[in-house]
Amino acid sequence: MRKSIVVFCGSSMGYDPFFEKQALLLGETLAKHKIQLIYGGANVGLMGAVANGVLNNQGKVIGVLPRFLQSKEIAHTSLSELILVETMHERKTKMNDLCDGIIALPGGYGTLEELFEMITWAQLGLHKKPIAVLNINGFYDDLITMIKTMVDKGFLKQINQEMLLISDDIEELLEKMKNYTAPVVGKWISEEKL
Repeated sequence: MRKSIVVFCGSSMGYDPFFEKQALLLGETLAKHKIQLIYGGANVGLMGAVANGVLNNQGKVIGVLPRFLQSKEIAHTSLSELILVETMHERKTKMNDLCDGIIALPGGYGTLEELFEMITWAQLGLHKKPIAVLNINGFYDDLITMIKTMVDKGFLKQINQEMLLISDDIEELLEKMKNYTAPVVGKWISEEKL
């Protein structure tokens, strides 16, 4: 199983209490599997819930938080480690450096931006880590349809669509991540070429 997983998710809880319940359960499950959580470092919303799920079960949590968000997102004070960075890009780069895989929970623009940057990096061959979506209560159904439309209209290859692992079940998602092998496709380039 993966040693460290980044979780991208909302700094809000959303309206459906099941979102928070599943975020807590994901945290508990990561701790049970001895998987370290890497996340955005805040104590609010689904971010705080997933961190608390890990911490309440004696797991390890590393938060990565830009200094300018320290007061807005309210830094979590009980983390195993909090890494402060200067920019949002530095935050994502650091989180990518620390992780073996990525999971997205429900969230807003920031969550989608983080998810798509990670999958774009994978598409370009900058990493070969599994990228997954926990599709809680169908939250990502419309996005999954949009990605299929990208394939149907010729803007995305089927093999790249399949890079995004999807399930509404935490254990099944972790199993898919464990068994993931990155595709070898023509777009892959080395980091040195960028």
